[in-house]
Amino acid sequence: MTRQAAPAAPWPFVRAMPVLECADMTRSLAFYEDKLGFGTRVWGEPPSFAMVQRGTVLLALALAERRAPVVKRSTWAAYIYVQDVDRLHAELIGHRVAIAEPPEDRFYGCREFAVDDPDGNILAFGQVIEPDPPGPGLCMNVGRDASQSERGS
Repeated sequence: MTRQAAPAAPWPFVRAMPVLECADMTRSLAFYEDKLGFGTRVWGEPPSFAMVQRGTVLLALALAERRAPVVKRSTWAAYIYVQDVDRLHAELIGHRVAIAEPPEDRFYGCREFAVDDPDGNILAFGQVIEPDPPGPGLCMNVGRDASQSERGS
């Protein structure tokens, strides 16, 4: 069953920034910079909050208040759309990133793979291979007008 989105507001959403908890900011920043190729900006001394960006993708890292052991999530913390998923996969393999799920074509029209960050956050990287499925969904054509995409037209 497909639910229709609420009517578009007069001011559309612009972007989202998932905030991921981390137990060790230095370790997390090294992973996002050295392994995934993100640029970083940090706040605090020692750093307690950071934003990491690659292209138009922006994630935040927040130092967890308590030093709990890393617990692997069971769902994605972020799904990042890319233009060439196989090229990115090869790049990350070259940086010795452990791949949690290898590239695979999914029934919802995306080819994707996943990695775990040092804190157990699952990052999925996907490429739309079948654009514009009917109705709203994971693989909407990101270049379309937001109000058209929300209505599924």
